[in-house]
Amino acid sequence: MKIMTKSVLLTGGNLATFETNKPNYGAIKADILVVGDRIVRIFQESQSCQKSLVNQENQANQESLASELPESTEKIDISGRWVLPGFVDAHTHLVFAGSRAAEYERRLLGESYTEIAQSGGGILSTVAATRAASEERLYDLASARLQSWIKEGVTSIEIKSGYGLSFDDEVKMLKVAKRLEEHHPIRVHTSFLAAHAVPKEFLHNSQEYIELIVHSWLPQVAAMGVADSVDVFCESIGFDLAQTEQVLKQAQSLGLGIRAHVEQLSYLGGARLAASYSALSVDHIEYLSQSDCEYLAQSDTVATLLPIAFYHLNETKLPPIAALREAKVPMAVASDFNPGSAPCASLLLALNMSVRLFKLTPEEALRGGTQYAAKALGLSELGQLAEGALADLCVWDIEHPSELAYSYGIHTPLIRCVKGRWYSQSKQSSIVCMQ
Repeated sequence: MKIMTKSVLLTGGNLATFETNKPNYGAIKADILVVGDRIVRIFQESQSCQKSLVNQENQANQESLASELPESTEKIDISGRWVLPGFVDAHTHLVFAGSRAAEYERRLLGESYTEIAQSGGGILSTVAATRAASEERLYDLASARLQSWIKEGVTSIEIKSGYGLSFDDEVKMLKVAKRLEEHHPIRVHTSFLAAHAVPKEFLHNSQEYIELIVHSWLPQVAAMGVADSVDVFCESIGFDLAQTEQVLKQAQSLGLGIRAHVEQLSYLGGARLAASYSALSVDHIEYLSQSDCEYLAQSDTVATLLPIAFYHLNETKLPPIAALREAKVPMAVASDFNPGSAPCASLLLALNMSVRLFKLTPEEALRGGTQYAAKALGLSELGQLAEGALADLCVWDIEHPSELAYSYGIHTPLIRCVKGRWYSQSKQSSIVCMQ
């Protein structure tokens, strides 16, 4: 893989900008100028960058643009290929040790996810393996997995803790996630999910565990700066509404983003509660009530859909997609990669499944993996192609953006830009790069 560090001018491309309120993917034919880690100019075909530079009637524009172009700018003719914002996976459990393939076999033989969890399996089996693993071992495992997202054009990923369930082990997971960002071409958003399950030490006193999280662990995690947001599993096999509110209230007071696993296996009202605390996102939501959709719309909370978990658990209760669409609630799509209910390391697979299983349109799915996924992480400068935005983007050799939701397993980007650094597949000789 070739790494390009100069300022870059992409010419002759099709841009799926995903600009808000613009239909048809916000698609335009345009040149795009990136200086450093920012999109500086987007020149539509009728105002192309190349024409502006030679048009004597627009001398002022020429001088203005020339002043912004470093002498070392690399010009790349992408010849009608598509430029999309880098994909954002807004919900993963990437850091863990151990396998739960045996539990998957039990589910195939008829046991439910809830029954397995109540018998000591599920999350707690992964907790035991993760606690036993060193930070270095967890990093090596996660680093190998992360390559799947990078190859698919994901430029930002959310990674949760939640398989430690002790202070030291939760922090160990968050530190691993931060290290991944330091050593890989991807942005990482970390979420503190100690309220994922009740650990065996507190098996009959979940309230004592919640109070430990709220009054001791959360302030320390916030002070350490290892978490960008706080998550909680509000469910019959997780934590009730009152306990969930304790976590959300403390997270809000500490200035941390709020996220919540809600209405996955039953309806408890967790989505409405999280939205009342201005949650960035509420995730799963298969049992979300239609009346809650308007409430989410008013709170500007993103509804994050996790179709791989829906598929893998053989669920039949669909999220209220039509009601969410009618209320104009932004819908993100994420992989939910984890060892139990979604062991598939692919956001593109999640996009494909969201179209097939949840009946999203391809455009809704792709906006869900870019624009709205970024919104679900509070990353307002990502997920769209716009002047002044961060230039995390990918160039794809496709005829139309819908191909990325239509087919699976055959697409990788030709060029990626992440944090101002450019990466191109060296074998793609059809991409013309000029100094």
